[in-house]
Amino acid sequence: MLVLFSACCFGSIPILITLATSSGARLVDVLTWRYLIAAALLVVVSGGVRAIVSPGHRAWTVIALAGGGQAVIAFVSLSALRYIPAATLTFLFYTYPAWVAVMAAVRGTERVSRRGAIALAFSLAGIALMVGMPGAGGLHPIGALLALSSALLYAAYIPLIDRLGRGMPPAVTSTYATVGAGAILLIVATMQGGLALRFAPIGWAAVFILAVLSTVLAFLAFLRGLSEIGPVRTAIVSTIEPFWTAVLGGIVLGQHVGPRTLLGGLLIAVAVILLQLKQRTAVAPRADPAATA
Repeated sequence: MLVLFSACCFGSIPILITLATSSGARLVDVLTWRYLIAAALLVVVSGGVRAIVSPGHRAWTVIALAGGGQAVIAFVSLSALRYIPAATLTFLFYTYPAWVAVMAAVRGTERVSRRGAIALAFSLAGIALMVGMPGAGGLHPIGALLALSSALLYAAYIPLIDRLGRGMPPAVTSTYATVGAGAILLIVATMQGGLALRFAPIGWAAVFILAVLSTVLAFLAFLRGLSEIGPVRTAIVSTIEPFWTAVLGGIVLGQHVGPRTLLGGLLIAVAVILLQLKQRTAVAPRADPAATA
């Protein structure tokens, strides 16, 4: 139930972002406030400033690299919402476990097994089904490119955050990443005319829900659930996330999800499950839950 709750929280991010930006707020402002508020709450949850600064100078490396990566991934992925529905974005982003396997094979750290190859084929088939053939009236090419680019970036980000966070409590690593993302986005917002304060009420409501529910509480629930049921079952339960996005997008935003998108998403979910079942000791694909979009 904890993992299911966290997956639904993470899956709500594109819907909340759409609500906020539809009210007139800029994406960079929404993301900046989300990360700044979440960072402050995570500092408290992690034991205060003293617990956060204890790792010493290494903290600045994690803040810069992990935070920078998180900011880029969030901005690239959520920029796709200008072109494609929230459900389609989440389904395409969820191909990242397949790209993790491909990158591991390219680096020579892991051989692609028969099951892995089948999972990759399912994932690619799901992408092809949703995107469609050129000229056949498929998805907006820019939206699809942004969504898939964010999945590739996240696949590269996972081993980075794993290396940076070794020897640190997960809560501390996630706090550093969130602080770094907030700081970097604040700089970007300032360069683009300053951080906005005047949002419509629905915009501020979306920001606070993003920070509290879809970042802090989702992160804590994910870690607690992970410790109880292990990484394999956690990853499999988490495949509910894109389907939750599809349902919520239909209810809240009135976005229609066609059978082609749902079938393509189902193929991607099957690929994720196959990849997680291939090795009982596999690492959960969401190495840093707070990094999601």
